[in-house]
Amino acid sequence: MQPLVTIVTPSFNHEVFLERTIQSVLNQDYPNLEYLIMDGGSTDGSVEIIKKYADRLAGWISEKDRGQTDAINKGFSRAQGDILAWINSDDTYEPGAVTAAVKAFQQHPEAAAVYADCNFIDENDRRIGKFPAAQTDYRKLRQGYVHVPQQATFFRNSLWRQVGPLDSTFYFAMDYDLWVRLAKLAPLVYLPGPVWANFRLHSDAKTIVADDRCWPEMLRVHYRDGGSRLGVIVFKYWLRRLAAPLINWRRRRMFKRNPVER
Repeated sequence: MQPLVTIVTPSFNHEVFLERTIQSVLNQDYPNLEYLIMDGGSTDGSVEIIKKYADRLAGWISEKDRGQTDAINKGFSRAQGDILAWINSDDTYEPGAVTAAVKAFQQHPEAAAVYADCNFIDENDRRIGKFPAAQTDYRKLRQGYVHVPQQATFFRNSLWRQVGPLDSTFYFAMDYDLWVRLAKLAPLVYLPGPVWANFRLHSDAKTIVADDRCWPEMLRVHYRDGGSRLGVIVFKYWLRRLAAPLINWRRRRMFKRNPVER
């Protein structure tokens, strides 16, 4: 039998994107898939959208939670799969992504996680760039060399049980924290070439409105694990702070060039 793959979607008031996310999961060609949706008590039309697909889901809830990280942890606490992943309610998978991930694990039995390339898309599903995915490892991760697109990453449940759950005090860098914990145990393997997922950038995305919270949380991981105040990641943090005005200006221009279609 093919290994069971569990995918979790955390969601809150994302009706404008949620159905596209759900369809991208349910339309995968992989036959042994468990899909769970953890809604945080949405007050828009999200619950009605979820109910449309309820008979094809392994489970779903809609209740108040402590945010995205808490919702992901709730989902994985119910997961039965050998392989795990989460896809946020504004992102999407490319066709064949799950099949490709399972094949990658079969080809790399030593891997804690496998990941591939990921596009940036806008509100209207238009490709606007490409995530800078690249091979990394524990040493490089500790230096801030991340390059792991969460949307296109799958990992082993057996190792999740050793390092999980996600740290619920993180708002932004909980995925980085997980990659560090996993990479300490076994390799993360990058499969260049195929695009497995799409990372949506939009005006309400936390990558846009709360990007300044990412690097301080990464530094928390660095110091927690005994990192030096003279470490490479600390230098990168200050460099990122200096570059922030330019980065934000470029993002504003991007959204101005790609208006939302209503």
